[in-house]
Amino acid sequence: MASSSSVSVFLLNVSGQIESAEFLEFDDLYCRYSFVYGSDWAITSGLEESITQVTKKSQDSRQLLVWNFPLDVTFKSTNPYGWPRLMIHTYGSDAFGNDVVRGYGMCHVPLIPGRHKCRLPMFVPESTSQLQKFTSWLLGRHPEFVDAKIVAQGEGREVSRVRTQGFITVTFNISLHIYLSIYLSIYLSIYLSMALGR
Repeated sequence: MASSSSVSVFLLNVSGQIESAEFLEFDDLYCRYSFVYGSDWAITSGLEESITQVTKKSQDSRQLLVWNFPLDVTFKSTNPYGWPRLMIHTYGSDAFGNDVVRGYGMCHVPLIPGRHKCRLPMFVPESTSQLQKFTSWLLGRHPEFVDAKIVAQGEGREVSRVRTQGFITVTFNISLHIYLSIYLSIYLSIYLSMALGR
């Protein structure tokens, strides 16, 4: 019989790319992405976070900001609780040359194996009063989340005031590999004992 330390695990391979963005008001943007996941999950290969290159708007009528930045990471887990989420922050320069957040976005990594395309709405926090709006405009300091991981969590988001100001398109290629070592070994031992008449 299999030892009690044998645990059924599965691997989730996520590849794809952060393709492009639609921000009507902004140009010269870059992204920072990271994966957020539960405590039972671990990355076995690939990058948990990275930064894209700066890109300019295309010269056609769509005016897309194209990154085509690759994603490639493999997760290992024993249960689906805390399924990985992709969190993206977009940055650009303001009129004073300061690096400011142009949008936060998040989506769950798709559950079903195959190719998926997601269009993430990007949002930014808003000032809660007219005085704060005026002060942030005057000083060039826009509201930002202190902890950017709030975007991927449920706690505290209901009291945040945000507005949408763009979209990012992400392509995922998902493959799922399930290893049920303990169950397979038990099944084989039962099957063999029945087949051999023991």
